[in-house]
Amino acid sequence: MTTERRASFEAALSPHMDELYGTAVRLTRSRTEAEDVLQEAVLRAWAHWDSFEEGTNARAWMHRILFNTFVNGWRRRKREREVLGAVREDAGRDAHWASGERELGPSASVLQSGLGDEVSAALDEMPAVFRSTVQLVDLGGRSYKDAADILGCPVGTIMSRLHRGRRWLQQRLREYAASEGYLVASAA
Repeated sequence: MTTERRASFEAALSPHMDELYGTAVRLTRSRTEAEDVLQEAVLRAWAHWDSFEEGTNARAWMHRILFNTFVNGWRRRKREREVLGAVREDAGRDAHWASGERELGPSASVLQSGLGDEVSAALDEMPAVFRSTVQLVDLGGRSYKDAADILGCPVGTIMSRLHRGRRWLQQRLREYAASEGYLVASAA
């Protein structure tokens, strides 16, 4: 069964691989990234090959998977930039922000699931008391007051935990952020 499945998969996709690679290069504007996106798309296609209906357009199906893979990667990198941007910010936020309302966004677990391995690992390793605050405020979009109500502590404690959590992430992710181009190398 596996041999037949693999043969049908290869037969359906092989004629389109050069075209798919060209599309990936146009999407990513980088041959190296294009190879990564295409490889991930092919893995996703293989994982869902059982759902492909024989006789339908394999080329279009694969292009859709490739495009979705690219978009998902772009969204993940965007969320990483947002998290790393929050880490990079100095904790000296305006005092009025502590009591101000922010627009509520997706839950922290949804946002964290889209983060890269390095950022997710850093969040997992972060002391729980800081992690819960960072997840509520930075990832979940909660106001300081909302986070204080949820965690049952004063707003000042939230501000302190957030400051310390961001510093912890900043130190933990500094090298990664620099290697990904999120931080400009300083002459210090």
